[in-house]
Amino acid sequence: MRTYRVERPEIALQDEPVPEPGPGEILVRVHAAALNKRDLLILDGTYPLPARPGVIPLSDGAGEVVAAGPGVTRFGVGDRVMGSYWPRWHDGRLRPELIDQPGCTLDGMLTEYALLGEQAAVAVPEHLSWAEAATLPCAALTAWVSLTGGQKLLPGATVVTLGTGGVSLFAVQLARLLGCRVIVTTSRMDHADRLKALGADHVIDYPATPDWGRRVRELTGGQGADLVVDTAGPATIDQSVRAAALYGEVAVLITRDATSDRLEITNEAYASSLATLRRVFVGNRAELESLCAAVAAHELRPVIDRTFTDPHAAYRHYREGSPFGKVVIELAPA
Repeated sequence: MRTYRVERPEIALQDEPVPEPGPGEILVRVHAAALNKRDLLILDGTYPLPARPGVIPLSDGAGEVVAAGPGVTRFGVGDRVMGSYWPRWHDGRLRPELIDQPGCTLDGMLTEYALLGEQAAVAVPEHLSWAEAATLPCAALTAWVSLTGGQKLLPGATVVTLGTGGVSLFAVQLARLLGCRVIVTTSRMDHADRLKALGADHVIDYPATPDWGRRVRELTGGQGADLVVDTAGPATIDQSVRAAALYGEVAVLITRDATSDRLEITNEAYASSLATLRRVFVGNRAELESLCAAVAAHELRPVIDRTFTDPHAAYRHYREGSPFGKVVIELAPA
């Protein structure tokens, strides 16, 4: 089988034997895998969790079960599945002994055939294509947990999302699915119509409106947002806090970027509300199953920017192309 492995600063194609599933394992013919920002950080050697040398990259992928090892009961041959971002974190709170991740400390999904523990797999919603299913385990789940993992968002609540990355676009779609009002900030107003088509009620041009937290308050009659999904961290956290309602929440997804290794909130912003900052790091298998149930019930379609058959081209486009939506690699076993 064709398998790709991390050999910094690139990924390298390898020809390897197809593995056989052991007890509790399933062998999955991978049809599609999707890129996330963490995959670039792993390739660059800057991801906080040290990657195993020569690991198979990518946490996200979907495929068909082609063999099952002894004792497997959750899935059978022919089932459509995706892998979990945290294979050992099935429910409850994340604990230090559960922090292994595919594409980092464990082999990932950029391979024609992948071994998964049956407890690490989740059924794919029937209406999704392979490419669409491959986008869910990281970005979509992060958006889902940002929306559902804190204070309950009632229909009519206001959610703010930042930019047009994968998590942000899923947050727009899922917030609308939950009946929320959605405000999006972006530097690309040429995307405004596409954002509104996904469910945004208002789109703010943040370079033209650097004090966009004030604009959020204007759009909400002075109340502020019930939830801000902050995908930028150091560059936006002060405005996110300013945009939050008195008892609102800010879901914090990253805490550093290329320009800063800290989050800084001015006293004026901090004193402006009693908002809660809630750290989000993707989610567990039970939450992924909950997401998939919602996606299936509403027949939600993920936004895909482009699909590739050449993984190197996909990586280049993801790094340099400013994609609107997910970048997917389609794998076709010989």
